Amino acid sequence: MTSVTADGHEGRTGGSLSLGEFVSTYIFSRDHKIIGMQFLFSTLLWFLVGGLLALGIRWQLAWPWQPMPVVGELLFKAEGGQISPEFYTMLFTMHATVMIFFVIIPFLAGAFGNFLIPLMIGADDMAFPTLNMLSYWVMWPAFIFMGVSFCFAPYGAGSGWTSYPPLASVFEASPASGHAQNLWLLGVTCVGVSSMMGSVNYMTTIIQMRAPGMSMFRLPLTIWGMFITAVLQAFALPVLTAAGFMQLTDRVLGTGFFIPEGLIVNNAEPLSGGGQPLLWQHLFWFYSHPAVYIMILPAMGMVSDIISCFSRKPIFGYKPMVYSISGIAGLGFIVWGHHMFVSGMNPMLGMTFMVATMFIALPSAVKVFNWLGTIWRGQIQFTTPMLFALSFVSMFIIGGLSGVFMAATPVDIFIHDTYFIVAHFHYVLFGGTAMAVFGAIYFWFPKMFGRMMNETLGKLHFFLTFIFLNGTFYCMHILGAVGFPRRLADPYPYKTFEHLQPMNEFITICAILMVATQIIFAINFFYSIFKGPRVGRNPWRANGLEWTAPSPPGHGNFDFQPVVYRGPYEYGSPEVDIDYYPQTMPPPAADKA
Repeated sequence: MTSVTADGHEGRTGGSLSLGEFVSTYIFSRDHKIIGMQFLFSTLLWFLVGGLLALGIRWQLAWPWQPMPVVGELLFKAEGGQISPEFYTMLFTMHATVMIFFVIIPFLAGAFGNFLIPLMIGADDMAFPTLNMLSYWVMWPAFIFMGVSFCFAPYGAGSGWTSYPPLASVFEASPASGHAQNLWLLGVTCVGVSSMMGSVNYMTTIIQMRAPGMSMFRLPLTIWGMFITAVLQAFALPVLTAAGFMQLTDRVLGTGFFIPEGLIVNNAEPLSGGGQPLLWQHLFWFYSHPAVYIMILPAMGMVSDIISCFSRKPIFGYKPMVYSISGIAGLGFIVWGHHMFVSGMNPMLGMTFMVATMFIALPSAVKVFNWLGTIWRGQIQFTTPMLFALSFVSMFIIGGLSGVFMAATPVDIFIHDTYFIVAHFHYVLFGGTAMAVFGAIYFWFPKMFGRMMNETLGKLHFFLTFIFLNGTFYCMHILGAVGFPRRLADPYPYKTFEHLQPMNEFITICAILMVATQIIFAINFFYSIFKGPRVGRNPWRANGLEWTAPSPPGHGNFDFQPVVYRGPYEYGSPEVDIDYYPQTMPPPAADKA
């Protein structure tokens, strides 16, 4: 049993939880806050796994075929610490899979979506608490499938995170990783089911359970980002889930959805497939291009909230920001073909996808200029969350500008299989989304745990991450511009690329230091949960509805019925003497009445 103290802290009122109560409260919980933290801790663990896989990739490119002392044998099962070509394929397959499906998407839609949505709209919980609980526990079969796939020594799943057929669709084509590939497909399917459960819950909660006075255009941009993301998931995920089942039946039951007629594998008899390998690419990218925005739109919303709070100014152009989020999501459904420019598509069709892709730059530019307009002449407070938010904007600009090159069909045909793509993707997802996630953790940590993270360690974490991030990924643009290929374990025998090895060594050293820097974050995070200074309800003096709830919120979130009178960005209002105007504060005229 819990209570809320006068300063807004949740406390025990006596007694202890039985085993059954503990399990129902903290394990199979239906409380959105506990579920959000379950997603948070799970994704932090997989973040570590994904980072270690990335270091294996970088080691091979910097010092090809050189043993990794101790680490190679302990972490990568590499005989003598040396990485094999097949194992390298598994490394980049599983690195991308883990980071996309088990880190970025669950971080944004799972952890922050669950924790923040009811608090920011004034609800006591999600619309469907049991479905919410299942959305987390359906992830566990995916965790298990992916974890077990590593045990199929020495290779694991190795068809790339895009799992292109016919390599990925024919069991005999990759017997060393055959069972691991089946587990990979099962894991991705479970992630899809979990995300669909969450999307239904998020849309219903936001539409039906807003506090009195909370109209749609009084929602914080974080909630708009979550809402549009839920719509994207609801419409796009069934396509990938169905495609995953189809590829799995191709591999296990011998169906022919993606296996072409007469395919010869390992000099065996021709297969009687009759399927179309390109069909998988269309189905996969119909989901996976909107998934790029699933991985960025909530981050854009959270960054907007952080920038407005620490600039002490209303967000510049609130409605254009909402419309630009919607525009990005809508255009995201009609540009999936730009991932397939090298597949031999009709040039007229390619031009259509090219033009549609370039149009996405317009709503993206609206967001960037509105963030700059919010910062302009603001009373900027360079807190740790603000530093991460500002770095998100700068890294997103670099990633977005490099994306314009890839939108042009003639340019993309040259750079498609080079490290230019890797640089672009990581600037958007690590330089952009991951930096936004770090900022969001520092910003909402006091609300989650009732304590503050250490600002000195937070700023040290930011500056080192920012430096090593750019040292790692910026140079990849240079590699890609001269044609350095991705997905190859050792491109150096081609004399064209042997002079690039020193640059790859520099990139790898920066990557190792960037991963090591996250130890600072881990120490700060876990120490602050137990020993950080306690805070009240609103340590940042922010306007959002969540800051009027206790820190951490108890059961039901609010100890009063919130009523909303204005939007979430009323900073510097002349109607009040303080520099922020909470959504629940009645207007002065109402006080006099």
